[in-house]
Amino acid sequence: MTNKSLQSDLILLLAAVIWGFAFVAQRIGMDYVGPFTYNGVRFTLGVIVLLPFLFISASKKEPLIKVSHPADRRKIILGSLMTGLFLFGGVAFQQLGLQHTSAGKAGFITGLYVVFVPIVGLLFGQRSHFLIWVGAILSVAGLYMLSMTSGFNIEQGDKLVLYCAIIFTFHVLFIAWLSPMMNSFLLAVIQFAICALLNMVVAFAIEPVNIGSILQAWLPIAYGGILSVGVAYTLQVIAQKTAHPAYASIILSLEAVFAVLGGWLILHEGFTTRMLVGCGLMMAGMIVVQVKMKW
Repeated sequence: MTNKSLQSDLILLLAAVIWGFAFVAQRIGMDYVGPFTYNGVRFTLGVIVLLPFLFISASKKEPLIKVSHPADRRKIILGSLMTGLFLFGGVAFQQLGLQHTSAGKAGFITGLYVVFVPIVGLLFGQRSHFLIWVGAILSVAGLYMLSMTSGFNIEQGDKLVLYCAIIFTFHVLFIAWLSPMMNSFLLAVIQFAICALLNMVVAFAIEPVNIGSILQAWLPIAYGGILSVGVAYTLQVIAQKTAHPAYASIILSLEAVFAVLGGWLILHEGFTTRMLVGCGLMMAGMIVVQVKMKW
C-alpha cells in the first residue's frame, strides 16, 4: 500500500467516526426541530465554517477549477450542483426514514450503498477487482449482524432509507469524478450551500421553524454542522482524490460501527455479541480490500 492510499484510508476512517456519532446527534436534534430544519441549519453552519478555508485556498493563486476549456468548466459546475442535489436527497430521505423505522434497519439499509457503488460504477467504466466485491459482501453481512435485530419488513420508513442509499451511491461517484478537477473547499461549499438552501425552503413550507427550538437543539446542530458537515464531508472530498470509490464506500460504511458505539456510550443502548460479530465482519471487509492492494 502506498503512503497516499494509507493516508486516504485514514482520512475516510476519521470521517466514518464523525458520521457514526452524528447518528446520535441526529436523533437528539429531532427532539426539538423537524428533519428539514435540522438539516437546513446544520448545512448552513457547515458553509459558514468552510468559507474562510475556501478564501485562504483561493488566495494561494491556485485555480479553483483545474480545467481550462469552457465546455469542461460548465460540466464541472453542473456536476458540483448535482452533488448538492444528491446530498440534499440523501440526507432528507435518511432523516425522514429515521422517524418511521428503527435505527438498526436504517443503518443496514443505508449501508447498502457499499454494494451499489461498484455495481453502478461499472456503468461509468470503473473496474472493480473481485476482492472488492468480497469486501463489499462481508461489509454488508457485518451491517446486517450489527444493525438488524428483528424481522426485515419493507415498510414506509425502510423505503425512504433505501432511497437514501441509492442517492448516496451517486453522490460518492460524483465526488470521485469531480474532486481531482476542482478545489476541494469550493466543491464542499457549493454542495453544502445547495443542500442547506433546499432544506430550508422545504422546512419553511412544511415545518414550524422558530429560533427558540433551534437554540434548544444547539448542541446536536453544532455537532452536525461543524463536524459532520464542515469537517467530515470535506475529508471525504479530499480523500477521494486518490481513493477508489469502492474502497471509499467500504471504509465509510464503518460509520455504522461508530453509530452503535455512540449509542452505547451516550444513549446507553445495548451492545450485544451479535453487534460485535457485525463489527468484526465489517473490519474483515475493509482488510480484504487492502489485501487486494498487496496482490
